Amino acid sequence: MDHTLHWQKSTFSDGGEGDTCVELAATPTTLHLRESDDPATQLTTGTASLAHLIRGLKSGRFATN
Repeated sequence: MDHTLHWQKSTFSDGGEGDTCVELAATPTTLHLRESDDPATQLTTGTASLAHLIRGLKSGRFATN
C-alpha cells in the first residue's frame, strides 16, 4: 500500500520563492496541512473536525471585535 502523501499548494499562496505556501494532502480519513518553509511540521485532522471549524469561521462564531 502506498502511504506517500501528495501535497497540493493553496491557490491563495503568493507564489514567492516557493517557500511561502500552505500545502494540503488528503487521505480518505485525514487531512494534512503544512507550510512549505517547514514541511516537517504538519497539522493532521479529520475531515469532520475541519468542516466544523470552517463552518464556525464562515458564520463569524470566532470573530472578535
